[in-house]
Amino acid sequence: MVQAVCDCGSVRIDVATVPAEVNDCQCDWCQRLGALWAYYPKTQVRIVSDPGATAVYQRASRKLEFHRCKVCGLTAYWMHVDPEKPRMGVNTRLMPREVRDRAHTVQGKPGR
Repeated sequence: MVQAVCDCGSVRIDVATVPAEVNDCQCDWCQRLGALWAYYPKTQVRIVSDPGATAVYQRASRKLEFHRCKVCGLTAYWMHVDPEKPRMGVNTRLMPREVRDRAHTVQGKPGR
């Protein structure tokens, strides 16, 4: 298990496995965020935060909910609006550096 934690500690995410690959998504939004995404089935992720610890932003097509800490503002994860979609993204910049440094980095937009 590995944990992703925002700067202030209000948002904590436990994931079942260390990411083997991370995506430096090249879309304008992710570049503005500075996010480095690892993708997991929702069943392998546990949000440890208190209810209401994140603010949600839905951009453009409104298909994804980006969750950021209400205190420090760091974007922690995204989830699909459709609860039947099994995958979510965790911002590995909130994981220990040595964890993400071991992962293979790709650049691209998911699904392409």
